[in-house]
Formats: sequence, C-alpha cells, structure tokens
Amino acid sequence: MKILIVDDEKLLVKGMKFNFEQDGYDVETAYDGEEAVKLAKDKSIDLIILDLMLPKIDGLEVCRIIRDFSNVPIIMLTAKTDDMDRIMGLEYGADDYLTKPFNILELKLRVKAIIRRSGQNQVKKSSTSVVRGGLKVDYNLRRATVNGKTVELTSKEFEIIDLFITNPGKVYTREALLDIIWGYDYPADIRTLDVHIRRLREKIEPDPANPVYIITKWGVGYYFKED
Repeated sequence: MKILIVDDEKLLVKGMKFNFEQDGYDVETAYDGEEAVKLAKDKSIDLIILDLMLPKIDGLEVCRIIRDFSNVPIIMLTAKTDDMDRIMGLEYGADDYLTKPFNILELKLRVKAIIRRSGQNQVKKSSTSVVRGGLKVDYNLRRATVNGKTVELTSKEFEIIDLFITNPGKVYTREALLDIIWGYDYPADIRTLDVHIRRLREKIEPDPANPVYIITKWGVGYYFKED
C-alpha cells in the first residue's frame, strides 16, 4: 500500500514516514500543495495524509483539485481547532480529519480502518452492481450512476451508499453509522456524518432538499428507501 504524506513540517513528515514504513507501507512525501497534486496524479496512491496549512496551494484546494481526478481516501491534518476548518475539509472531499497534535497510533488506526474498508468492498463485490430505481452502484468502478449519468464518489461516500443500498429500509443511527463506516471509536462529532450525507445527496438525489433515496428518520438517523 502506498501512502502520500503532505506536510511542510519536515520533522513531522520524517516521523510519520518512519512509523508507516515500519508497518510495511510504501511512503511518498511532499512539502507543498503543488508537489502533492503532482504526486497524486503521477503515482498510484492508495491513501493521502494531507495537512491543511501548506505553501503554494493550501490543503483545502489540494483536496478539491485531487477530487477532480481521484477518489483516493484523504485524511486531513489541521493545527486549527475551529470546527469550521474541520467541516470545510469534509466539504472539499476529505474522508476524515485529525487535529494536531495527534497520537501516531490513532492516525495509524484511522489509516488501517479506511484501507481495510476499501479493500473489503473491492474483494467482496469486485464485479457486481446494485440497482435501485434510477440509481446504480458499481462495485468494480467504485462509483454510481444516476439515470445513466456517472457520479464520482469519495471513499467514504461510496461506503455509505454501499451500506444503505444493500440494506434498504433499515434505519441507522448516526452513532451506528460513524462506528460502521469509520471503523473505530470515532469522536462524537455527528456533523462529520451529516456533511457526508448532504454531499452524497447532492450527488445522487434528483432534488437534495426532498430526497427519494437517503431518507432522514427524524430523531433517529437515516435509511435507504425501499422500492
């Protein structure tokens, strides 16, 4: 597995690189946004650890650019404690975030969880698809089509729609979805999930304000509407 670590703090990058290589990962590094975008385009990257504050191109813009050509999982790092920075990272397509300073063991757990989930989906349903009305989820390409129009999904968006579309009618609480999709004891930040749901609705729903696929069960959570 190849990880791209992007941060302008060279000592921090050196430490992360050492730790992940000790666990058997192949690690690429970048110290500014331009270099990060180039490596993401030129290399076969399985996951990106991306700092928010970067020279040349900031992390949010890097995330947005990468999302134009890749669905690679992105974990965003930020030294800021403002909730808006975290939400903006998710809005721009990050799958997860971690606030500095962080415990390297927690970062490793998050990386393993994302890679494990992605790998399970690819092996379990490598060449199949599920169709519900005008929505089709393709497990080989890890994307969806809505009435024949291709919709590119991030890693987390794909995992969410996979869970919903294969369990129609089942109501999931927000806490359960965080546990299932993120795969570890995630901090109780329900907004993280809500942002992903809203982004997913904007991609697959004919009218996101009046969803026909992912329905809110008020006071409980979400479910996928049965045919």
